[in-house]
Parts: sequence; C-alpha cells; structure tokens
Amino acid sequence: MLRSMLAQQGTPVYSVAWGPDSEKVLYTAGKQLIIKPLQPNAKVLQWKAHDGIILKVDWNSVNDLILSAGEDCKYKVWDSYGRLLYNSQPHEHPITSVAWAPDGEIFAVGSFNTLRLCDKTGVSSVWSYALEKPNTGSIFNIAWSIDGTQIAGACGNGHVVFAHVVEQRWEWKNFQVTLTKRRTMQVRNVLNDAVDLLEFRDRVIKASLNCAHLVVSTSLQCYVFSTKNWNTPLIFDLKEGTVSLILQAERHFLLVDGGGIYLYSYEGRFISSPKFPGMRTDILNAQTVSLSNDTVAIKDKADEKIIFLFDAATGKPLGDGQLLSHKNEILEIALDQKGLTNDRKIAFIDKNRDLYITSVKRFGKEEQIIKLGTMVHTLAWCDTCNILCGLQDTRFTVWYYPNTVYVDRDILPKTLYERDASEYSKNPHIVSFVGNQVTIRRADGSLVQISISPYPAILHEYVSSSKWEDAVRLCRFVKEQTMWACLAAMAVASRDMTTAEIAYAAIGEIDKVQYINSMKELPSKESKMAHILMFSGNIQEAEMVLLQAGLVYQAIQININLYNWERALELAVKYKTHVDTVLAYRQKFLETFGKQETNKRYLQYAEGLQVDWEKIKAKIEMEITKERERSSSSQSSKNLGLKQ
Repeated sequence: MLRSMLAQQGTPVYSVAWGPDSEKVLYTAGKQLIIKPLQPNAKVLQWKAHDGIILKVDWNSVNDLILSAGEDCKYKVWDSYGRLLYNSQPHEHPITSVAWAPDGEIFAVGSFNTLRLCDKTGVSSVWSYALEKPNTGSIFNIAWSIDGTQIAGACGNGHVVFAHVVEQRWEWKNFQVTLTKRRTMQVRNVLNDAVDLLEFRDRVIKASLNCAHLVVSTSLQCYVFSTKNWNTPLIFDLKEGTVSLILQAERHFLLVDGGGIYLYSYEGRFISSPKFPGMRTDILNAQTVSLSNDTVAIKDKADEKIIFLFDAATGKPLGDGQLLSHKNEILEIALDQKGLTNDRKIAFIDKNRDLYITSVKRFGKEEQIIKLGTMVHTLAWCDTCNILCGLQDTRFTVWYYPNTVYVDRDILPKTLYERDASEYSKNPHIVSFVGNQVTIRRADGSLVQISISPYPAILHEYVSSSKWEDAVRLCRFVKEQTMWACLAAMAVASRDMTTAEIAYAAIGEIDKVQYINSMKELPSKESKMAHILMFSGNIQEAEMVLLQAGLVYQAIQININLYNWERALELAVKYKTHVDTVLAYRQKFLETFGKQETNKRYLQYAEGLQVDWEKIKAKIEMEITKERERSSSSQSSKNLGLKQ
C-alpha cells in the first residue's frame, strides 16, 4: 500500500539515503541534491551539487556528512546544510558508487575498474589510503559489513567483488602496530627494532594503542596486551562482536558496541555501563565521547547543546545529576587526564568553532563555562599533565595552564605558546598529544610531529607535589615569561601566596604584588581566604566565607570596596549592623562625583540619619580588634591542643 508520495519530478532518481535521525530523506534529481524532511510544510533544501548527473549518494549517521558521486567524474563531501567540504579531482571515468563505513571515519569510492578507500581527516579534507584496480567493469554499488572491516561491490561484469580493510596503523611512543592480515598484527619497537607477531582466532575489528596497553576487539573476543609483555594477553568474551569505538585512559578503557557502553579495567574486570535516555551507541565516535580516570563524558545526539557526565566507577550521573548545557551545538569534547577528581575539567568546541572550558563537578550552582579561544578546529589534552593544545585558524596554540581562566584571566595570554601552522596545509587534525610530542595529520594524510617545551610539564609535576621551591628554581633556570605566569596562576589556585608574589613580581604585575602584600596584614585566616577568593574573582564565595565565620562587617566592607551598594545595604539590614557605615560610604561616594541620591532604599534608610564619621571609625576599629582577638584566641587554643 502506497502511504505517501515524497517527490515527483521530471528526472530519474538514481539514489536515495535516509538522514541520521530518520526524519529526512536525501535524493538525487539530475545535477541537484535535495533534502526532503518528512514533516509536512517543512522547508526543502536543494542545491546544484555536480556538473553531471548524480549517480550515488550516502549520508552517514555518525558524522552527519553527505557523499555524492556523479558523471562529472568527481566525488564530493557535503555537510547537512549543503555546504561543500571536499571536492575531488576529476577521475578518468564517472564515479558510480560511494559508501561510508559505519563509523564515519572512512569511505569507499567505486568507478570503472577502480575501488578507492578514503579517509575523512577532520571534516573538510580527504586523502586516499588505497587504490585498487580490479577487472570488474563499473562498480555500481558498495556495501560495508556492520563492523566496518569488509566491503562488497556489485560490478558491471556480473561479479561481486569482496575487499578487506588491512594495513591499519596505531602508534604510541616507541611502538608501532600494523594490521598486516585480517587476523595478524605486527608490533615494532622502533628503539631496538624488535618485532612481535600477534595472531588472533577471529578477524580484527577495532584496536587502540595508548597508556602502555594495546586493546584489540575481534568479532567474538577482546584482547588486552601490555607493552611490557606481548606474549600473554588478557582475553575476555564480548557480548556483541561489533565494537565501534575503543577509548583508553590510564586506569581503564571503554568499549562501545550496538548494545551499550562498557568500561573495563586493564585486568579485564567489568567496571560500569553508563546509560542515558534515548542513548544510541551506533552514532558515538571519538569526538562525541571522552574518557578520563574518573569521568565519562558523552555528547547528546538528540539535543547537541548537552553533555552527559558519568562517574566512571559506578556509571551513574556525576554530582546531583545536572547536565552540562551550552548555548550552541557542541561539535567535539575532551576531558583532561590528570589531577584530582574535584578539579576535573572538560574542554569543548561549539559550532561557531569557539573553544570553552568548564568544571565537570556540578553541584547545584551554575558552573562557569569560559571561552578559551576562537576558530579552533581540533584539540587534544596531554596524557601526562593538564596541558591543552589546539589548531586555531592558521596557528598552533598550547594552553600550558588552562585553569588560569578560573584564577586570573588577565594573565591567560602570558601562559600561551603559539606558532604558525600554515605549513600544515588546510584543515590539519591533531591525532595525539603524548608527553611533549603532538602528532598532526595533514590534509594529504601525512603525519607531522611538533615538539613543545618539556619544562611546563615538569612545573605541573612540581606543583602537584607541592614542591614550590623547586618550581621557583625551575622558572629562574628557564627564564621564560610563560613559566612564571603559569606558576603565578598555579600558586593562587593552591592558595600559596608567597610563591604567587614571587611569580607576579617576575612578570611585572606590580599591582597584584601589592594586593598580595596587603593580605599579609589581615588579622584572621578567614579574611585572608576571602581576599584570595576575591583575587580570583570569586566574590560570592569570598562573602560566604566571611559570613560563615561571623565576620559580617568584613563581608559588608568588600561589597563597599567593589561599589556593590545594593548588596552592602542588604547585608547591613539583614544582620542589623553597620547600616550607618554603608550610608556614610555611599554619601562620600556620591559627593566625590557630585551626584544626588536616587536609590529608593538608600533614601528610605538615610531619612533623619546624621553621618558621624568619628563614631563610624570607632566602630570599624572595634570590629578589627574583635577579629584580631578572635584569631589569636583560636590560634592559642590550637597550640594548646597541640601541646596536649
């Protein structure tokens, strides 16, 4: 029974493809491509795609990209808005077939006596892995196996051609692993040129080499090899044979198959299986899932502005279950790999190509999502410390201490390393960031290595071990502004104001040195903590610290100093103290600028009140004396406790 007529036109429809959400259909009409939504009255998208008749289209559900092939002897890659991302050189014969691999990382192209395998690098550059010349006539259709390891092609000479994807490579430090046959891998240690052969019972589907382990999934089992011993892998059976993604962290690894997401330790012990409403594992890839030692982050496909955050140990949502929500659609996410769970950060790129960073722990209060950079195409965290790198337009940028945005945003530019990246051609892609080596894949498929300074990583190590003297000594030895700026931010984050003072002096931030000096004269540790928080821009937290310690006047005073008049009066009225002090400072402020009072609340409380500065000064002195006495009594009771 015919349900509905989607389209009717004067030219033949040679190819049709479903959209990733199954709510749109892509079809060909001569030289035009048309995206037709299934909802009635929805806008139809149509554009001229080729100079000849279009013969074949494919639309991948993982990367949301469209392939088209035509009689103009070209194949092209489009995004779902009809923007051209890649245009191939003209071939000798019309391109008769194209097909994405299920994971959206590679695709196959068929023509007369030609079968080509291509890689999608980043988004808008393509390079060929292999070119085969089978004697088949035109290849009219290509189908991939569900695991993405085999191809079947329907040929013009009446035959079906079968092909297997081999010669895949994985690299980590001094090891290179190559899939030489369907069930054989070769491991080469480039330091001593030692070669090991790994034989598997079934064909290899996916593999990952990182964190001193090689994880290989076959159609039935998962093998875990340690780089220290290639002879005795740990083997366990898989629930499903079609593993589509493997991610590794230092302590465990993650497998994605058609049934779910699973975390395993390197000893093969099952840890957890995160789940969320409407989860589709078939569309997850390395850009939309990220793993660290304690956290799993997954971008939602239904609402691309949302990131789900899970505890790796339990598989349950982190914190109070709040989602991470952004104002724009998110393209790529990455968790930092080192440090404490409470300090875990996630970096992500949105559709405007802006790079943001935010904290993973989300309890009640709205966490700040802070912009780190613009026009960022690709990013990666270092595996040994929390250093972030990215390709920004034509620049390669390294954020030596991204946390600076939460501590002192003014000095963030001083903590960056930048160099020209135009030599890496159009749209390069960061493959890995191991130690101080960044591997970049250029548009032509070649790999390029960039070495960054090893000193920031050593500085991170010293600071995480609280070796502040060693950190200062290192900065004096290196004599670089970026190192001093990183140390200043790290010291403030760790509340070590003595080191912060030295570091700020070294980068010429004299006003901050003076402010840190003024903190030393504060009578109580609560006041010092509040001023450190204020230094980092956390005004509300500073106020909370003072109020919890019963230092109401000090909380009022910081709001007066920041000209936050509404809040200062609100606190004074709420705690029934120092209302006259607030009014006096407000009056002095207005007189300085020759203004009249217009705020209704201030007019209400100022009615019939005479400002007596002598009385106010005496009250302030009394507050300071009280704080000193309180601080000294708590210190003496602490000393008494130590003696006992």
